[in-house]
Amino acid sequence: MATENKNLSDYDKTTIPNANKFRFGIVVSEWNDTITEGLYKGAYNTLIENGVLPNNIIRWDVPGSYELIYGCKKMQEQAVNAVIAIGSVIQGETKHFDFVCEAVSQGIKDLNVTQETPVIFCVLTDNTMQQAVERSGGKHGNKGTEAAVAAIKMAELRNNS
Repeated sequence: MATENKNLSDYDKTTIPNANKFRFGIVVSEWNDTITEGLYKGAYNTLIENGVLPNNIIRWDVPGSYELIYGCKKMQEQAVNAVIAIGSVIQGETKHFDFVCEAVSQGIKDLNVTQETPVIFCVLTDNTMQQAVERSGGKHGNKGTEAAVAAIKMAELRNNS
């Protein structure tokens, strides 16, 4: 497991560009909201800790992870420097998990290769609710923190290219 020996919340703040000049969009799935709210808090707090002004963070909610693609596409139109897509898909008894995970990952990939504004993939695809809890502020840290760090770095890359 990739997070077994890594805390998702650990990063070297000295390697992060000052983000006070950037605007970020965060699109949050309402499905599995106890998980996605934890991810959002991790992302939001990390952006603030790295100089982003609260009024430069736009949050939109969408019903589920599948809808993140459209939400992120529309968020890219809002003059933001990067978008963070936050969702949580947990394995169930049917193949629905596979279809949603594949569609969301491919849809976000497509936005990244066809549009100028980077979209950061912060969608947990876990086998159990416990795994999701452990990655949204639990023992493995917070994937939202990791996504915010990636968003800042990608905003800086976009700004410099």
